[in-house]
Amino acid sequence: MPESWVNLAESLGADLHLELTGAGSRRAVLIRALRDAVRSGRLAPGTRLPPYRSLAADLGLARNTVADAYAELVAEGWLSARQGSGTRVARVHLPDGARERAEPPAPARAPASHPAHTFLQGQPDAASFPRTAWLAAARRALTAAPHDAFGPGDPRGRPELRRALADYLARTRGVRTDPERIVICSGVAHALRLLLPAVLPGPLAVEAYGLPFHRQLLTTAGIRTHPLDVDEHGAGTPRLTALDGVGAALLTPAHQFPTGVPLHPDRRTAAVNWARATGGFLLEDDYDGEFRYDRKPVGALQGLDPEHVLYLGSVSKSLSPAVRLGWMVLPDRLVDPVLAAKGEREGWAGVTDQLTLAEFLTHGAYDRHIRRMRQRYRRRRDQLTDAVTGHAPHLTVTGLSAGLHAVLQLPDEATESDEDRALDAARRQGLALDALSGYRHPAATAPPRHGLVVGYAAPTDGAFPAALEALRRALTRGAGG
Repeated sequence: MPESWVNLAESLGADLHLELTGAGSRRAVLIRALRDAVRSGRLAPGTRLPPYRSLAADLGLARNTVADAYAELVAEGWLSARQGSGTRVARVHLPDGARERAEPPAPARAPASHPAHTFLQGQPDAASFPRTAWLAAARRALTAAPHDAFGPGDPRGRPELRRALADYLARTRGVRTDPERIVICSGVAHALRLLLPAVLPGPLAVEAYGLPFHRQLLTTAGIRTHPLDVDEHGAGTPRLTALDGVGAALLTPAHQFPTGVPLHPDRRTAAVNWARATGGFLLEDDYDGEFRYDRKPVGALQGLDPEHVLYLGSVSKSLSPAVRLGWMVLPDRLVDPVLAAKGEREGWAGVTDQLTLAEFLTHGAYDRHIRRMRQRYRRRRDQLTDAVTGHAPHLTVTGLSAGLHAVLQLPDEATESDEDRALDAARRQGLALDALSGYRHPAATAPPRHGLVVGYAAPTDGAFPAALEALRRALTRGAGG
């Protein structure tokens, strides 16, 4: 190997910041700096140090100086050196007084109020993320990716993902689109921030029950919201014609959030007819459309009128909220305004995750994961329903068999105090969950409903039986409320 290549290879070690100060020889100063770094914990046990040739080049020292310093610290027990493993900070044989600082501190004990089990909605089972399949897809995607994938990109998102989504959404949700009308974002909340008020200035009609986070987002953006009452047929979309100045409506038609009912066909038609007559838009949040357990999934509202319905989705429920990928399927005339709101560089989803998801979709790994999780979540919902029926017959599991949460509704005559007592009984059993009243729009006119919103997907398989048993105890002890 030529000398220039030898020098290059030897210089490609890990970076290491050292302060070479104080009196003494260069070797002594280096030894003191390395000891201080280990003693303070900045170099943790097991940390691999740069090869002595690399560190010598970085610090402007002779190779022998660094090699001698390493050798002395190994002899003293500060470092360890093995053939093929390099030089590392010692895990066991640290001098007295150094180990306490070098080892990470023990985690603080959780406060007594920390819940033992979480039944919070919107959280999939994090332990079920398909790590092996995702890693395999990432390897294939990065191997096949063109060079331009890692340069300045298209604010629409990677074409591989948009093509894969167009095929998948058409096949599974009845969405009618092409890749040029899909814009990738980091989730539904990001989509709403891009759309409102830059593209759709508002006011906005919303469902009387919905995510408080979305309402807060809209309020922060200066968007006035008008609630549509929700009953057993979903949102009251016929009322849209009576709302002056409203140019768009945010709906969850496949599975109303959080009550769980689908939008009745007549109300679907009423919503689409209103949009056509007024030139308005319907924002369809298909937040868990893949998870339907009892019959064929309800198709996307977007399929009825792609020019008036904006279809919004993400992988937050199907894969993980940590994978920050979502999409907007837009009417043709809104694509350019959305891209202008998105900007040339900021607010883009990571390319590697986009390429990986495209591969995941194209080769069937996403379908396999959905089928596996659908079966798992269906068993959990069935077990939850059995627990409610057997231990708290005063509660009703409302909505269709779908999604990642259930509403345990109190009787119609129940009050907010009854709901508070039920929630308190759950918390005394170490459960984290929400009250239904927290999802009600403050300007809703229909009588309020009361109950508990139980996200049964969040616990791991190993933790779910204990969490369900705690819920049984809470429901039994709160039955008198």
